[in-house]
Amino acid sequence: MKKWIAFINILLKDIKTYYLKPPNISWGIIFPFSWTLMFFLRSGGSVDIPDFLPGLVSLSILFGTTSMLAVTITFEKKQASFDRLLLAPISLNTLMFAKTGGAVIFGIFNALFPLLIAVVFTDISGISWFPALPGIFFISVTSAFLGLFISVSAREVFEAQTFSNFFRFPMIFLCGLFIPLSEMPGFIRPLSYILPLTYGADILRYAIGGNNIFDVWFSFLVLLLYSGGLFMISIKNIRKKWIL
Repeated sequence: MKKWIAFINILLKDIKTYYLKPPNISWGIIFPFSWTLMFFLRSGGSVDIPDFLPGLVSLSILFGTTSMLAVTITFEKKQASFDRLLLAPISLNTLMFAKTGGAVIFGIFNALFPLLIAVVFTDISGISWFPALPGIFFISVTSAFLGLFISVSAREVFEAQTFSNFFRFPMIFLCGLFIPLSEMPGFIRPLSYILPLTYGADILRYAIGGNNIFDVWFSFLVLLLYSGGLFMISIKNIRKKWIL
């Protein structure tokens, strides 16, 4: 019971302190809206939204979760407030699940706006919500643990942001979000296959348009393995670098 009380209180504190600030809420609105508007203007008003909606949702989740988590944990570590949390009578795993929980919720929140915008331009009643909703959740979890990995590896906030871009910007072009994997040069495709967002976007592509490349269960398995691996590596780094 004490573990769950600590978990909920840490989660609520992070949501109130970081995620409910107006700049962060507006980020979840402006980013997907600007991407949608860009594609609409580029196509001259004829937008095949189901074709690029999976990539837009995936990017909204990725940028939202990694930006917030990489900054918050790095900032708290710099201010020594994270050290006080490490002294709390709860396990390190519980603490880090609580710290990443807010980012997961924020990522899911970010995913809603591209879907709401798409409703204005097209009929999305054909979306299969059973794979779509778990897919959004798993992309949020994987992205949150990627942000955790980045924050543990950085000492300053600007380092965390720079490190985040090292992972995020290649994913825009290499994960088949807007350029199909089949149209990429053969020597680049192996890089696409090792990036987790490739499989998250493919799940959403299956749910929205049915034009997925990989088996949907295989994609879920890959995201699960990435989430577990990133979390365990981050916990190991915290024990090694932050707990003396």
